[in-house]
Amino acid sequence: MNARELALQVLIAIDDQSAYSNLALQSAFSRHSLPANDKGLVTEIVYGTVQRSNTIDYRLQPFLKQPLHRLDSWVRNLLRLTVYQIDYLERVPAFAAIHEAVEIAKRRNARLSGFMNAVLRNVVRSGKPNFPSLEKDPIRHYSLLHSHPEWLVKEWSDQYGLDETAAICEANNDRPSLSLRVNRLRASIEEVLSALKAGGVNAHPSLLCPEGIVLEAGVDVAKLGAFRDGLCTVQDESSMLVARCVDPKPGMRILDACAAPGGKTTHLAECMEDQGEIVAADIHEHKVGLIRNATARLGLSSIQPVTGDIRELLPTLGEFDAVLLDAPCSGFGVIRRKPDIKWRKSPENVAEIQEIQQDLILRVADAVKPGGVLVYSTCTIERKENDEIIRTLLEKRVDFQIEPLDKLLPDVVRKRSGAPEGWVQVLPHHFGTDGFFICRLRKMSATGR
Repeated sequence: MNARELALQVLIAIDDQSAYSNLALQSAFSRHSLPANDKGLVTEIVYGTVQRSNTIDYRLQPFLKQPLHRLDSWVRNLLRLTVYQIDYLERVPAFAAIHEAVEIAKRRNARLSGFMNAVLRNVVRSGKPNFPSLEKDPIRHYSLLHSHPEWLVKEWSDQYGLDETAAICEANNDRPSLSLRVNRLRASIEEVLSALKAGGVNAHPSLLCPEGIVLEAGVDVAKLGAFRDGLCTVQDESSMLVARCVDPKPGMRILDACAAPGGKTTHLAECMEDQGEIVAADIHEHKVGLIRNATARLGLSSIQPVTGDIRELLPTLGEFDAVLLDAPCSGFGVIRRKPDIKWRKSPENVAEIQEIQQDLILRVADAVKPGGVLVYSTCTIERKENDEIIRTLLEKRVDFQIEPLDKLLPDVVRKRSGAPEGWVQVLPHHFGTDGFFICRLRKMSATGR
């Protein structure tokens, strides 16, 4: 089992069984032992092929006598992963990628090896793809140039404009960075940077969060001593901004309404010096287990994990000084990490999620004490799931008002991603991080004062 054969197996699982790429990769690596370099190649091919799938299919179809979806799954995906290497992996010569594809075809069905060779050589001979004109059909042009569904490009173009949409789509194809959040209760930034350097890992402080460290190359974080010892945890820089916007203080009682896997929960606890109480709720027991594991590794005692639908739990929980609703969402801010998302979601999915978000925020608003704070966040860039949710809340709850985030966020974030209304919408190309929306609201007294 070589790297390309294993990548093919993973892509077949994604195509035929609707498996998620990250889970399919984990399963494949658990069953087959490969050198680190080969694992890296498998990961690159799988994520890249999924990421660029509509563009790859557009490249292939002119050289096929039947629609691509009618080919056997292994043939279709072997063609796709080879075209990905030809078009996007400069370090892999086209002839080598084609040769490997032909050899794999011979082992699977020798009669199709000639077909595989002919199609792929025609792709190479055709040169660069000729996409629809930017002037005549900009939506389809960017859809194929940057490999995103047309409906999503159109949706974002309506919301952000065409140029901003192109920048978003291009950034979504960049390799995601790996960042760590230092547990300030156990170590300083300098101590963790020093420990990483001693282990041969280069990193630098984040510009977005004082607890953040950005690694300059991918590593197996679980093998880092600083991680095992609870000195740090994995978290995207944009996600680190959320706890800062809650602004937790020692002694507060906080609800994290959709807490798993616990990155923001543990950050809240560290910011409040592990003094007070954080009720961390999630509907799935196995995900609550992740919160417990993170809490134990980081040595935190203020977090109380609970399992259940927050809407059913609320009557038993009382009121809180602060509530964080990191709402379930479409996830369009994390496409660079999870490329499957853009192909699996639909406008109907967004509408369904929006209804859930609206219900959740109205329910958790009741759990905020008068004078307390409600922070709403998502890892999406869909305005239907973000500012529209906030506007509807403010229409229905006159006892809440937006509290600007100026004093809680770095100037670089406020100036690039801040909105006049007071919330923050980080887009993927702003800082090379995940896309995130954050809004902080204050609950006034019954009189609105």
